[in-house]
Amino acid sequence: LPPRGPMAGWLRPLAGTLLLLEVAAAVSFLHHRYEEMVRALFRVQSECPYVTRIYSIGRSVEGRHLYVLEFSDYPGIHEPLEPEFKYVGNMHGNEVLGRELLLQLSEFLCEEYRRGSERVTRLLHDTRIHIMPSMNPDGYEVAANQGPDGIGYLTGRNNANGVDLNRNFPDLNTFMYYSGEISGPNHHIPLPDNWKSQVEPETLAVIQWIGSYNFVLSANLHGGAVVANYPYDKSQDQRFRSHRRTANTPTPDDKLFQKLAKTYSYAHGWMHRGWNCGDYFVDGITNGASWYSLSKGMQDFNYLYTNCFEITLELSCNKFPPKEDLERQWMANREALVAFIEEIHQGIKGMVTDENNNGIAGAVISVQGISHDVTSGEMGDYFRLLLPGTYTITASAEGYQPQTVTATVGPAAPSLVSQTQDSSSSQGEGNAMCPRFLTRQPQLHRAVVLAPMSSAQLGLLSNRALLRAACATRNKL
Repeated sequence: LPPRGPMAGWLRPLAGTLLLLEVAAAVSFLHHRYEEMVRALFRVQSECPYVTRIYSIGRSVEGRHLYVLEFSDYPGIHEPLEPEFKYVGNMHGNEVLGRELLLQLSEFLCEEYRRGSERVTRLLHDTRIHIMPSMNPDGYEVAANQGPDGIGYLTGRNNANGVDLNRNFPDLNTFMYYSGEISGPNHHIPLPDNWKSQVEPETLAVIQWIGSYNFVLSANLHGGAVVANYPYDKSQDQRFRSHRRTANTPTPDDKLFQKLAKTYSYAHGWMHRGWNCGDYFVDGITNGASWYSLSKGMQDFNYLYTNCFEITLELSCNKFPPKEDLERQWMANREALVAFIEEIHQGIKGMVTDENNNGIAGAVISVQGISHDVTSGEMGDYFRLLLPGTYTITASAEGYQPQTVTATVGPAAPSLVSQTQDSSSSQGEGNAMCPRFLTRQPQLHRAVVLAPMSSAQLGLLSNRALLRAACATRNKL
């Protein structure tokens, strides 16, 4: 592998000029084999060493690294209240456009940051972005040996064990559909005991990856159609799970997912027009199960197992477009790729703390009227994507009294927010001590202080003291 770190380009002083020319070279519009992809990633990291980091989440069946390029003003560090975003490409080895687009996006973000672009600088300072160009590098090599002119439509789709990785995640939909009938959990559904023995190395690596980072928003890049696909992918009605029969199967966040999908489709060069590849999709978007039912997919798994909202982007009719078409495809997708990342800042975010201002991990954040919850991260920070509107939000954690707040989410203008505290099941619209306040960011900052359930501990704190703690925490955000 190329030398790592910001000083890597100076390891051979005699070849300094040649190395600098190599580092400055842009990612070319061509199909990158595995070694070429790795060099391209490390080249970008060398160009922007202080805002990037490369790491591997594991290896494929044949031993290739599953590399991720991270962009952040503090690479390798989760900053409280900074949301985590990811792009995953090339899950199907023969669907290659996403792989090349993510390499181009990496170069673009680096170049724009170095140029001083206000938009990209703000994005990298406020967001931690993870880019995985290829989840299936083994399958890609098989497809690349055939090339764009090959006649095998499915050649290279699966991994080296012949498994479709987008049909290889634990089936949490079935459990969730059953749980809905008995008022069971609607988020962070537990994995079956034997799940590790049923998944491929690439799938295992991704599951462990998304379990290690508190991802908020994600997209999975595919090919073979042109449409933005959103959950659920699996139909709830068993009659529609075969023979290409369809049934719209919305999530509790259906309107939000439609908005996320439209953000991409309307920023794309032509996806929003609807007519593509012989299919027609209104606004260039579709509910997954309304198109065809898919079981054990990564998109639904993200939503049901983690805090992450993921959509699937089908980006080209041709699964393996010729290299001559790559620049046109990049220009059609560039704005959409950036605009979709920016959607991570629509909604609310904040801290869940105890009376001593310590973050509470695993607190459940519930939105009244939406039967899908998220949880706070290890530091106590939480993120909840929401459409514009006024919401009643409750934070709860084992051993603590629940706390309810009211928030008004605006599209991009200053938003009016009211804070309430609840140690005795009371609710309000704020008071003189902790008045309503304005925030000039699309995503609202919210501090929620939970009081311990212990009566002895509660006796040490009055409602007034708890409210002061809430205000003090909020004012630090």
